[in-house]
Amino acid sequence: MKLNISNRNIEVVDYDSHWKIIFETEKTALAKAIGSNAVKIDHIGSTSVIGLAAKPIVDILIEVSNLEALDAINKNIIALGYTSEGENGISGRRYFHKSGVQPSLHVHVFQSNDSHLHRHRAFKEYLITHPVVASEYASIKKAAALKSNNDINVYMALKNDFIQKHEKLALKSFGNEKINWNR
Repeated sequence: MKLNISNRNIEVVDYDSHWKIIFETEKTALAKAIGSNAVKIDHIGSTSVIGLAAKPIVDILIEVSNLEALDAINKNIIALGYTSEGENGISGRRYFHKSGVQPSLHVHVFQSNDSHLHRHRAFKEYLITHPVVASEYASIKKAAALKSNNDINVYMALKNDFIQKHEKLALKSFGNEKINWNR
Protein backbone atom coordinates (compact mmCIF):
# COMPACT_ATOMS: atom_id res chain seq x y z
CA MET A 1 0.00 0.00 0.00
CA LYS A 2 1.51 3.31 -1.06
CA LEU A 3 0.53 6.29 1.03
CA ASN A 4 0.31 9.77 -0.37
CA ILE A 5 1.39 11.92 2.54
CA SER A 6 3.45 15.01 1.91
CA ASN A 7 5.26 17.39 4.24
CA ARG A 8 5.47 14.78 6.97
CA ASN A 9 8.56 14.77 9.13
CA ILE A 10 9.48 11.19 10.02
CA GLU A 11 11.11 11.09 13.41
CA VAL A 12 11.61 8.15 15.76
CA VAL A 13 11.95 9.23 19.37
CA ASP A 14 12.66 7.47 22.64
CA TYR A 15 9.74 6.00 24.56
CA ASP A 16 7.58 8.56 26.37
CA SER A 17 5.50 7.40 29.36
CA HIS A 18 2.93 10.10 28.56
CA TRP A 19 1.81 8.09 25.52
CA LYS A 20 -0.09 5.73 27.83
CA ILE A 21 -1.83 8.64 29.55
CA ILE A 22 -2.78 10.14 26.19
CA PHE A 23 -4.17 6.77 25.12
CA GLU A 24 -6.26 6.44 28.29
CA THR A 25 -7.73 9.92 27.78
CA GLU A 26 -8.60 9.21 24.15
CA LYS A 27 -9.96 5.76 25.04
CA THR A 28 -12.45 7.33 27.44
CA ALA A 29 -13.60 9.91 24.89
CA LEU A 30 -13.85 7.35 22.06
CA ALA A 31 -15.76 4.87 24.22
CA LYS A 32 -18.29 7.57 25.02
CA ALA A 33 -18.53 8.63 21.34
CA ILE A 34 -19.04 5.07 20.08
CA GLY A 35 -21.18 3.74 22.91
CA SER A 36 -22.12 0.10 23.38
CA ASN A 37 -20.94 -0.81 19.85
CA ALA A 38 -17.34 -0.60 21.16
CA VAL A 39 -16.33 -4.09 22.27
CA LYS A 40 -12.70 -3.33 23.14
CA ILE A 41 -10.31 -0.39 22.79
CA ASP A 42 -6.57 -1.15 22.80
CA HIS A 43 -3.37 0.87 22.64
CA ILE A 44 -1.30 -0.71 19.86
CA GLY A 45 1.79 0.08 17.86
CA SER A 46 5.21 1.03 19.12
CA THR A 47 3.97 3.70 21.54
CA SER A 48 2.17 0.92 23.45
CA VAL A 49 5.35 -1.04 24.19
CA ILE A 50 7.15 0.32 27.24
CA GLY A 51 10.72 1.29 26.37
CA LEU A 52 10.31 1.05 22.58
CA ALA A 53 11.36 4.00 20.43
CA ALA A 54 8.58 5.15 18.12
CA LYS A 55 7.23 7.81 15.84
CA PRO A 56 5.18 10.04 18.16
CA ILE A 57 1.87 8.61 16.96
CA VAL A 58 -0.47 6.90 19.41
CA ASP A 59 -2.27 4.10 17.56
CA ILE A 60 -5.63 3.00 18.91
CA LEU A 61 -7.33 -0.24 17.89
CA ILE A 62 -11.08 -0.41 18.35
CA GLU A 63 -13.10 -3.58 18.02
CA VAL A 64 -16.78 -2.94 17.29
CA SER A 65 -19.68 -5.32 17.01
CA ASN A 66 -21.02 -3.62 13.87
CA LEU A 67 -19.21 -1.41 11.32
CA GLU A 68 -22.43 -0.05 9.84
CA ALA A 69 -23.50 1.17 13.27
CA LEU A 70 -20.09 2.84 13.61
CA ASP A 71 -20.51 4.51 10.22
CA ALA A 72 -23.85 5.90 11.40
CA ILE A 73 -22.19 7.74 14.30
CA ASN A 74 -18.97 8.92 12.57
CA LYS A 75 -19.98 12.48 13.47
CA ASN A 76 -19.40 11.66 17.14
CA ILE A 77 -15.77 10.74 16.44
CA ILE A 78 -15.27 13.70 14.10
CA ALA A 79 -16.60 15.95 16.91
CA LEU A 80 -13.58 14.81 18.98
CA GLY A 81 -11.29 16.38 16.37
CA TYR A 82 -10.66 13.30 14.23
CA THR A 83 -10.75 13.15 10.45
CA SER A 84 -12.45 10.13 8.91
CA GLU A 85 -10.56 8.44 6.06
CA GLY A 86 -12.88 5.46 5.45
CA GLU A 87 -11.06 2.17 4.86
CA ASN A 88 -7.87 3.99 3.83
CA GLY A 89 -6.41 1.04 1.96
CA ILE A 90 -7.45 -1.83 4.25
CA SER A 91 -10.73 -3.55 3.49
CA GLY A 92 -13.02 -3.73 6.50
CA ARG A 93 -11.20 -1.02 8.43
CA ARG A 94 -12.42 2.40 9.44
CA TYR A 95 -9.52 4.80 9.91
CA PHE A 96 -9.49 8.12 11.73
CA HIS A 97 -6.64 10.46 12.59
CA LYS A 98 -6.12 13.55 14.67
CA SER A 99 -3.20 15.63 13.45
CA GLY A 100 -1.85 18.93 14.64
CA VAL A 101 -1.49 17.56 18.15
CA GLN A 102 1.55 15.94 19.70
CA PRO A 103 1.56 13.08 19.50
CA SER A 104 -0.69 12.50 16.52
CA LEU A 105 -3.48 9.98 17.04
CA HIS A 106 -4.48 7.21 14.64
CA VAL A 107 -7.59 5.10 15.20
CA HIS A 108 -8.07 1.77 13.44
CA VAL A 109 -11.53 0.22 13.79
CA PHE A 110 -12.43 -3.34 12.81
CA GLN A 111 -15.50 -5.46 13.36
CA SER A 112 -15.21 -8.37 15.81
CA ASN A 113 -13.48 -11.46 14.39
CA ASP A 114 -11.53 -9.49 11.77
CA SER A 115 -8.04 -11.01 11.49
CA HIS A 116 -6.42 -7.57 11.75
CA LEU A 117 -7.51 -7.34 15.40
CA HIS A 118 -5.53 -10.42 16.38
CA ARG A 119 -2.58 -9.46 14.16
CA HIS A 120 -2.14 -6.07 15.86
CA ARG A 121 -2.60 -7.48 19.35
CA ALA A 122 -0.26 -10.43 18.77
CA PHE A 123 2.53 -8.24 17.35
CA LYS A 124 2.33 -5.92 20.36
CA GLU A 125 2.41 -8.86 22.78
CA TYR A 126 5.32 -10.40 20.88
CA LEU A 127 7.38 -7.21 21.19
CA ILE A 128 6.58 -6.98 24.91
CA THR A 129 7.63 -10.57 25.56
CA HIS A 130 10.72 -10.43 23.29
CA PRO A 131 12.72 -7.36 24.42
CA VAL A 132 15.72 -8.23 22.23
CA VAL A 133 13.45 -8.23 19.18
CA ALA A 134 11.90 -4.94 20.33
CA SER A 135 15.38 -3.42 20.66
CA GLU A 136 16.30 -4.60 17.15
CA TYR A 137 13.04 -3.12 15.86
CA ALA A 138 13.88 0.24 17.49
CA SER A 139 17.27 0.27 15.75
CA ILE A 140 15.68 -0.58 12.39
CA LYS A 141 13.10 2.19 12.81
CA LYS A 142 15.70 4.79 13.74
CA ALA A 143 17.87 3.86 10.76
CA ALA A 144 14.83 3.85 8.44
CA ALA A 145 13.82 7.31 9.63
CA LEU A 146 17.29 8.62 8.80
CA LYS A 147 17.42 6.93 5.38
CA SER A 148 13.85 7.70 4.29
CA ASN A 149 14.33 11.40 3.55
CA ASN A 150 10.87 11.92 5.15
CA ASP A 151 9.23 9.64 2.56
CA ILE A 152 6.74 7.48 4.49
CA ASN A 153 6.71 4.84 1.74
CA VAL A 154 10.50 4.45 1.93
CA TYR A 155 10.34 4.35 5.73
CA MET A 156 7.69 1.61 5.65
CA ALA A 157 9.58 -0.38 3.01
CA LEU A 158 12.75 -0.33 5.11
CA LYS A 159 10.84 -1.85 8.06
CA ASN A 160 8.71 -4.26 6.05
CA ASP A 161 10.91 -7.39 6.07
CA PHE A 162 11.37 -7.18 9.84
CA ILE A 163 7.65 -6.65 10.45
CA GLN A 164 6.60 -9.46 8.11
CA LYS A 165 9.00 -11.92 9.73
CA HIS A 166 8.10 -11.08 13.30
CA GLU A 167 4.40 -10.68 12.71
CA LYS A 168 4.33 -14.28 11.44
CA LEU A 169 6.24 -15.39 14.53
CA ALA A 170 3.84 -13.41 16.73
CA LEU A 171 0.81 -15.03 15.15
CA LYS A 172 2.41 -18.44 15.52
CA SER A 173 3.34 -17.76 19.16
CA PHE A 174 -0.02 -16.35 20.16
CA GLY A 175 -2.31 -18.19 17.77
CA ASN A 176 -4.43 -20.00 20.32
CA GLU A 177 -3.09 -18.72 23.63
CA LYS A 178 -4.91 -16.44 25.97
CA ILE A 179 -3.08 -13.15 25.90
CA ASN A 180 -3.31 -10.43 28.51
CA TRP A 181 -4.74 -7.91 26.03
CA ASN A 182 -5.14 -5.36 28.82
CA ARG A 183 -1.45 -4.38 29.05
